[in-house]
Amino acid sequence: MEEVFQALPLLSPAAGTPEVIATDAALIDAITELRKGNGPFAVDAERASGFRYSARAYLIQIKRNGGGLHLIDPIPFGLAHPLIASLNELLNTDEVILHASTQDLPCLREIGINPERLFDTELAGRIAGLPRVGLGPLLESLMGVSLAKEHSAADWSTRPLPHEWLTYAALDVELLVELRAAMHAILSTAGKLEWAEQEFAAILKAPPPPPRVDPWRRTSGMHKIKRRDHLAIIRNLWLARDKIASAHDIAGGKLLNDSAIVELALAAPASKKEFEKALRPLGLRARWLENLATWLDAIALAVALPESEWPPLRTNADTLPPIKLWRDRFPEKFAPLSHARAGIDIIATAHQIPVENLISPEIIRRVCWQPPAASTQEYDEASVRAAMAALGARPWQIELVAPTVAHALLEREPLVIEEPEVESPVQE
Repeated sequence: MEEVFQALPLLSPAAGTPEVIATDAALIDAITELRKGNGPFAVDAERASGFRYSARAYLIQIKRNGGGLHLIDPIPFGLAHPLIASLNELLNTDEVILHASTQDLPCLREIGINPERLFDTELAGRIAGLPRVGLGPLLESLMGVSLAKEHSAADWSTRPLPHEWLTYAALDVELLVELRAAMHAILSTAGKLEWAEQEFAAILKAPPPPPRVDPWRRTSGMHKIKRRDHLAIIRNLWLARDKIASAHDIAGGKLLNDSAIVELALAAPASKKEFEKALRPLGLRARWLENLATWLDAIALAVALPESEWPPLRTNADTLPPIKLWRDRFPEKFAPLSHARAGIDIIATAHQIPVENLISPEIIRRVCWQPPAASTQEYDEASVRAAMAALGARPWQIELVAPTVAHALLEREPLVIEEPEVESPVQE
């Protein structure tokens, strides 16, 4: 009988859960201890997503071999503290290890921590082709230990932070240095280390995303909205909510969630009674009524707008048509796209890497939508490489994918993919 592997639960850091650092003196001591260590720094950050409007860090965890494990409360130090600058200078003497770095880098940079060398264990797992790349699954499969995740959605702006939360946070970096070593070895053996290093460098060099145009259009449930006057209500409610949320540093969903905004847009209530009736199917929450006058005013202003001031159903942003429309409306674009996708799937399978990490699907869509001038008439790999690079593809991605895409751009008929037969249910 095959033996079942049982990961050992990791319940506390080997040296115990440290006290939270919230004073200059304590941070000086931590920097001094970290400086005595060696090798890379394991770093993590905890935010209060779902509770606060801001995406700031409310706890920073750092561990280094021989340098101890430290839990830093960044709030008392503000956004430009000289000791945080000293900490950043120390971190940049070696590699910084983060798990899912794109989540934590913005809040770290906000307080003045800007890594210059990065190893992302989550992204490394994707490039390595591992089936599960969350921190817990990676530690379980590679380190033989399991992590509890009961505080992952906690309100980290809470003060004081409970001891059990601090233990949970400390464990996120307890074995991160060792995990990095294991992932480095896997990537090296697979010949993928250079790919990963290019990805890490690209993350560090990426500029901050530009401000969203009409961010209210990202309201969940917008697919229910078919009329421009309803869009006007959504816009007004979203902007009113955002103003209150920003002023009080509270998550907008705590004031009025997206589902409620959509239902209010469809019902356009003009009174408290109508407001409550519109939201009753969602389970009316008392918190939604706290700013009732603001919500009703926003709705009334939208309803009073002339049609000329209703927002368009779609914007003129630099977006491509939905893929589901390509086959019928843009067959000359769909044909090369279908061949490119199929070829990339084969490459991804051969290299055991998710398609989205092999190459951004958006890059392939854009190259097929607007291919280099000569590439639709003859095989022109050079221009395809240049186009992919201009769209942000990394050298390793271009090397693997460009020949396939160049061939696909010559296709005039879409690739026919047979749908799998659905077996009839067995009659009892």
